[in-house]
Amino acid sequence: MDRCAWAESTCAYALQVLPAGEIAAVEAHIASCPDCRRELESLRPVLDWLVAWPTDVLRPPASLQKRLALRIAAETGKQPVPPPPARQWSEPDWEQVAPGIECKLLASDADRDRVSMLVRLAPDRSYPPHTHAGVEELYLLDGELWIDERKLLPGDYNYGAPGAGDKRVWSGGGCTCVLITSTKDILG
Repeated sequence: MDRCAWAESTCAYALQVLPAGEIAAVEAHIASCPDCRRELESLRPVLDWLVAWPTDVLRPPASLQKRLALRIAAETGKQPVPPPPARQWSEPDWEQVAPGIECKLLASDADRDRVSMLVRLAPDRSYPPHTHAGVEELYLLDGELWIDERKLLPGDYNYGAPGAGDKRVWSGGGCTCVLITSTKDILG
């Protein structure tokens, strides 16, 4: 499948880095192009998630931004440009999906039947046996997790191929992981 010629402009629009004079044309194109609308919708959850990163490390304090804007204005003879208002990210809530198993949905892609989420298992809890409908990727953040006979520790990554199954997934002491998987996995 060929990408739309406007795909890069759509990404720039999502990142809010388009020159002001190009915004109207890109918005008009996105309204008429299903591929670019899907691209924009797939980028939004990722961008919303990135907004949650600690901006105090990535963005200078407002006082420095103001001083820089005044200095640039003095050197160019133009009006100072105020920093953009901070965007607030609404962190999703943890949802109990089974006794001792909580999930926090980070992103979903209904077109591809995929979800990205944080999963937290309480101590001595198991996740049901399942068969992967698509690729399953798991990154363990804390605790320990057993997948069949493999013990994962913080920082470990597990790849589950489509069609493969996990008979026993459990944690003795509890754990938290990032899980990217299909919404069509078969439980049981």
